[in-house]
Amino acid sequence: MEEDDNLMIVIREFDPQLDRESVESVERMCEVGPSGKISLFTDLLGDPLCRIRHSPSYLMLVAETGGPLRETVGLVRGCVKTVTCGRKMSHRNNIGSIPIATKVAYLLGLRVSPAYRRRGIASKLVQHMEQWFKQMGAEYSYMATDEENEASVKLFTERCGYNKFRAPSVLVNPVYHHHIPLPRRRVKLVRLSQSEAQILYRHQFACTEFFPHDIDSVLSNPLSLGTFLAVPVHSDGSSWDGIDKFLASPPNSWAVLSVWNCKNSFQLEVRGASRLVRALAGTSRFIDRMLPWFKIPSFPNLFRPFGVYFLYGVGGAGPQAQHLMRALCAHAHNMAREGGCGLVATEVAACEPIRDGVPHWRRLSFADLWCVKRLSEEYSDGEIGDWSKARPPPSIFVDPREV
Repeated sequence: MEEDDNLMIVIREFDPQLDRESVESVERMCEVGPSGKISLFTDLLGDPLCRIRHSPSYLMLVAETGGPLRETVGLVRGCVKTVTCGRKMSHRNNIGSIPIATKVAYLLGLRVSPAYRRRGIASKLVQHMEQWFKQMGAEYSYMATDEENEASVKLFTERCGYNKFRAPSVLVNPVYHHHIPLPRRRVKLVRLSQSEAQILYRHQFACTEFFPHDIDSVLSNPLSLGTFLAVPVHSDGSSWDGIDKFLASPPNSWAVLSVWNCKNSFQLEVRGASRLVRALAGTSRFIDRMLPWFKIPSFPNLFRPFGVYFLYGVGGAGPQAQHLMRALCAHAHNMAREGGCGLVATEVAACEPIRDGVPHWRRLSFADLWCVKRLSEEYSDGEIGDWSKARPPPSIFVDPREV
């Protein structure tokens, strides 16, 4: 479609009372997949703000045509928070590295109606959102997309001034019909209180890139279903004496993760699958249901709306960390099974040391691409310089509020 200079577009803030139906219509039009191909559809459960409303500061903009017959033709969401962007050595005794903080903005949910694409509407939405980011004091803006989404990558890197920044992996595992047994004789699983989880994360993850400095708000959110720590069981059967003793004298191996309930915010549905694919998936579930003692991996019913549990704060240390992480993921799988979910997912850095301990199906998992843009001409801390040019660290902290 050619550029139409006579088209007047108005960018304004989303009004839940006026725009809910029109925004949902745009979302549906943008999710229509190619004929004969499998596509993933998202149901926001009637809440267009569900992916940003749990962030400290957020905004949603809509683009509409001018004139008497106004029509919503585009939208974008954004949120701002303070995160860790690097580390520096402390001159105080008994303190190694301390985190360097920056205010970062996350841009997501950019949509333009198919009939109005290639008219510069997406760029206008991004520009207006970046203006709000600057007003909120954000020094950087970043976005995430599938690395194979050439149109999105081209828009942000060639027209909006973003640079390719990080390439984390989204690891997805199906929820089986059967319960996964836990190695309780060798692994002790501890459910941490919110205060214990906050202490552990601030102590062990404060210098991890993208660590949110309001981690207390994340952990206390009703969608956060708990934080779980895995440690080896000692010969005397005891392995947990509280968070203070754990940090003072940690075991040689440990692993931790938290579980976030995405099911209550949005649901997904796979459409366009052939009858053969559906039949094979149904057969695997039937066998798993009739012969659960065989522990046969079955393909869940993703062809109707299903929920997802997201694992965040994934990390650990020691030679047994991957083994302990597998136990934690088995526990999270069983939680998702009881919660009626179809998938369990997480996102980790491409070189995350504990990555191999996270069970996942390659066919369901994919590579993500994060692009970043520096908004401020000044730096919050001279030691880190321009964060957008920093080398990738081994780990990142993925905020579940932005999934």
